Amino acid sequence: MSPRAYVYIVRCRDGTLYIGTARDIAKRLAQHDAGTGAKYTRSRGPVKLLWSEGPMTVSRALRREFQLKQLTRPQKESLIAGTLVLKLPRRRSR
Repeated sequence: MSPRAYVYIVRCRDGTLYIGTARDIAKRLAQHDAGTGAKYTRSRGPVKLLWSEGPMTVSRALRREFQLKQLTRPQKESLIAGTLVLKLPRRRSR
């Protein structure tokens, strides 16, 4: 069985959004809040979880994270609000 992962969006203390991937979201949020998570969130904590999706394979979660990072801020806010629905990226053929 492949490892499972989640994609998540948090709002930082300064109002910015951060998108990440984790196998355990609660543990990852604690890392962000403790200043030991991503470099981007170290000085912007505490963070608040706004949206998550999964579980899925790690490779699929990483593709989804990349897809979400390409969205504009208004599109990300719409996704969080539930008014924007995106299909997961298709698996590449080998």
